[in-house]
Amino acid sequence: MTNETSVITLTSEATDKLKSIIDEEGQAGAALRVLIVPSGEGFQYMLSLEDAPKDDDLVVEQDGVTVLIDEESAPLMEGTLIDYVDNLMRSGFVISNPNLQMGGGCGGGGCGGNCACGQ
Repeated sequence: MTNETSVITLTSEATDKLKSIIDEEGQAGAALRVLIVPSGEGFQYMLSLEDAPKDDDLVVEQDGVTVLIDEESAPLMEGTLIDYVDNLMRSGFVISNPNLQMGGGCGGGGCGGNCACGQ
C-alpha cells in the first residue's frame, strides 16, 4: 500500500519513546505495527514491533519512526493521534481515535476513542 502521513500522527513524545523502545529491544530499523481488533462490544488496539511491512500495509513515516497499519485497520485509523504520557496517573501510549467512540481499549478495558496503552 502507499506511504501516507495523514492517517495517523505521532507526538514528539511518542516518537521519542518509540525510538527508545526500538533501541532497548536491539531492533534497529523496526517499525511499530498498530492493529485494531474487535473486543467484546468495542475494539482493542494491539501494538508490536516488526522488521518489515507486509505487501498490503499502509506505511506511515514520521520523525524517523515507521508505523505499519494493516489494510483492514487503516480506514478506522484515519485522523488518529498517538501520544506518550508519563506522569503520576499513568504511563504509556495514549491513542486518540475520532472514529471509535464506543469500546476501544488496549489490553482489556474500554476507553472510548481515547486509550492509554501501557508499556
